[in-house]
Amino acid sequence: MRGIDPDTGDFLGPSRSEQRRGALEIRTLAEELVALAPAHLARLPIPEELLEHIHETQRITSHIAHKRQLQFLAKQMRRESDDTLEAIRDAMDAGGESARRETALLHNVEAWRVRLLEDGDTALGELLSEYPTADRQHLRQLLRNAAEERHRNKPPHAYRELFRELRELLVKQGIGDGDAGADESE
Repeated sequence: MRGIDPDTGDFLGPSRSEQRRGALEIRTLAEELVALAPAHLARLPIPEELLEHIHETQRITSHIAHKRQLQFLAKQMRRESDDTLEAIRDAMDAGGESARRETALLHNVEAWRVRLLEDGDTALGELLSEYPTADRQHLRQLLRNAAEERHRNKPPHAYRELFRELRELLVKQGIGDGDAGADESE
């Protein structure tokens, strides 16, 4: 019911603009959900009937039909409680935060690898003082092998293994989340 309360002068419901903004926010959320991979969707707290509509929308490739199905998905999402939609948004934001942490971890690992290859024993000493649980002998061997691979233009097996060792070391020390399976850069 729309109108003004005769006693207080307050509006009885949201304005059309507020309703439109809310509908557009839900449509944007629907677009984000449709763009996600099935594995990521499975980790979100999405009701089963809504998940079926999302999969149906992902299946449709024709532009106009996809747009129409997306509108239908948004309509179904508007029928869900605000708590459900808020839980989905929170879970998606948390996923973004963990991705940022994982990216920061990978950058940190790559920085250590570059320093180790450029500075050698000096950087290795700093790494071992910062991370005392590191295996000095194994890291030294990987550094020698990686330098030899570069010198002989061979495939970077030790270079990649050094990345994996450093990542495992940093994750073990609590810098990052460790559950992301990102490939190492070359």
